Amino acid sequence: MKQELVAEVLKRMLPYLDNTQLVQLKYAMETALYDYEVRTVPACATECASSGHGDKNEKENNKLLKKFIASKRIEGCSEKTLKYYRTTLEAMFLSMSKNVCSIQTEDLRLYLMEYQKRNQSGRVTIDNIRRIFSSFFAWLEDEDYIVKSPVRRIHKVKTATSVKETYTDEELERMRDHCDELRDLAIIDMLASTGMRIGEMVLLNRRDINFAERECVVFGKGDKERVVYFDARTKLHLKEYLASRTDDNPALFVTLQSPHKRIKIGGIEARLREIGKSLNIIKVHPHKFRRTLATMAIDKGMPIEQLQRLLGHQRIDTTLMYAMIKQSNVKIAHKKFFG
Repeated sequence: MKQELVAEVLKRMLPYLDNTQLVQLKYAMETALYDYEVRTVPACATECASSGHGDKNEKENNKLLKKFIASKRIEGCSEKTLKYYRTTLEAMFLSMSKNVCSIQTEDLRLYLMEYQKRNQSGRVTIDNIRRIFSSFFAWLEDEDYIVKSPVRRIHKVKTATSVKETYTDEELERMRDHCDELRDLAIIDMLASTGMRIGEMVLLNRRDINFAERECVVFGKGDKERVVYFDARTKLHLKEYLASRTDDNPALFVTLQSPHKRIKIGGIEARLREIGKSLNIIKVHPHKFRRTLATMAIDKGMPIEQLQRLLGHQRIDTTLMYAMIKQSNVKIAHKKFFG
């Protein structure tokens, strides 16, 4: 309760004191209250009802959450990302049942520990939640709702570095040879040669394809527009597929059964799993094509900045995570530069 009292006083003094003065005030209050017990004494039994306080906290928390989500939407976050932010924060609010501006570091540490234990979550999941908390409380700090983010002292969760799998040239050719449908062959070629995200591909329309330049415009995360390129083989197979269609759907890829509707992400994922299972290829999924392209590009000497633009990554660190540099090339490079 002491920390909540201190936090409330600091919050009210935010408009009148600078950061240095606020730090001094916080220290003075904590020192003065050290030997005292602090508890609330409601004016009447009605005010003491926990449901009343809970309703007030819930309204204030939801109000701040709406403002935070609105700010992230303006920054260009996708609706999928915003939904992840919202559900993660709402779960935390529900668990703690206190005003978000009174939440302390230990509250969040305890929540993360209990969440991990209850859901048997991996370290990556816990760190994703921590990053959402960090973004939210940093926003509260920037907007002067709190003095200091309680997530500052919760450090990044250490995760094991694993080598992500990619397709071999042989596996790619086997998948192509196994395709009974022109659509499936065109899908594999598009994923393998462009490195686009599966979510970007399902949104493509026929008119988006520029066969003369062997390129197309896609809309990535945050509705960011970029150009991707495909090879000559993809061009031929894509033309054959489009020529074989009898429907008038503008979508580039549609379902095989009539009425031919735009194919969804789940439909492509399911079809690729079937192909992988029949060929005994482990973990066949769309994102693996993207990772394979990145690794091949680095292996062949493509500058990392160009690969970053091709994949549509905002940060180059993300590109480096996708591209797996072969150990054999490290050995060749060592001989080249160090004799």
